[in-house]
Amino acid sequence: MKFTKVEPPYTSKHGCRLVWEEAGQDDTDTVILNKDEFDSLTEILQNDSTGTVVLEDQTSTILVNSDVTQFSLQNHKLLEADTFELQKRVLEYAKIPHEPQYVHISSKQFYPSVWIREDEEEKKDVQPRNGNAKRQAARRSLLHAILHSEPEKPDQPLSESDVFRIFATRRSTRKFAKTKVEDWKVDKVLAAADTAPTAGNFQGLKIFYVKNCRTKEALVEAANKQSYVNAPVVLVFCMDPSRVRLKFPADILEKFSIQDATLAASHALIAASGLGLSSIWIGMIDEEKIKSILGTDLRPSSSLCIGYPDKKKPPKSRRRLKELIEVIE
Repeated sequence: MKFTKVEPPYTSKHGCRLVWEEAGQDDTDTVILNKDEFDSLTEILQNDSTGTVVLEDQTSTILVNSDVTQFSLQNHKLLEADTFELQKRVLEYAKIPHEPQYVHISSKQFYPSVWIREDEEEKKDVQPRNGNAKRQAARRSLLHAILHSEPEKPDQPLSESDVFRIFATRRSTRKFAKTKVEDWKVDKVLAAADTAPTAGNFQGLKIFYVKNCRTKEALVEAANKQSYVNAPVVLVFCMDPSRVRLKFPADILEKFSIQDATLAASHALIAASGLGLSSIWIGMIDEEKIKSILGTDLRPSSSLCIGYPDKKKPPKSRRRLKELIEVIE
């Protein structure tokens, strides 16, 4: 794995993404630095000195030596970069202002590469070359459209709890700290689940908020003995098709209900991340055992285990967009 480039972060004008790539492979590793971390690293490199930058989790560090810079990250293999190469790329990057990067979409496929377009190029792209506004709009990146949607506030930095930062930094955890989750945070997570879209707005689901310790231990057994199911906050999302009062066959109502429960769990998961918590989605469950444990006839779709992470971890690399998305024209 070789250090290759410095890129703008996806959702902020500040900080950067340091990227390592494996020659001949799609694998990449990325270290995301916020503004303070990037400024500290830049200062050390500008002064041709050595030093240490402590990252946000207070455990991960960047150790700048004269020849090699080491990135020691929690629960991650050691990453190294040639200090001269790192210095060259970081200082070049620091010279110019940056906008959040976005993925360009061609008319044929999604490309994984990202870059910053000049304002002049942006203006040219806005003008339909063939008079067909719809075709031109289709070529824009969805991510770019979202990030630049109205109202625009270019001079106002994005909040740390901005939803796009949450998407970019969220990471599942399988080891929780024993710290109690504040009640107001649990309320917000449940309120987020309540806002999820549902078929006909009938909310064909029910959420079991499990506080009882013995019940949590029983749920561990019902989830293939995954010990982390016994978390500070345990939510079990169940289908309730009887609430979906639409004139469709029973199997369609059941399909609506499982979608309702899944969307609600997804909203709760994102809300938890936005509150500084972490979570793990549990889909490997014995449905009949869970029904018996909870004393319900409702079919469970998933469990969501939430708490403060024992250790913060960087986000995992994802596959290239062109492998994920197929454009149908």
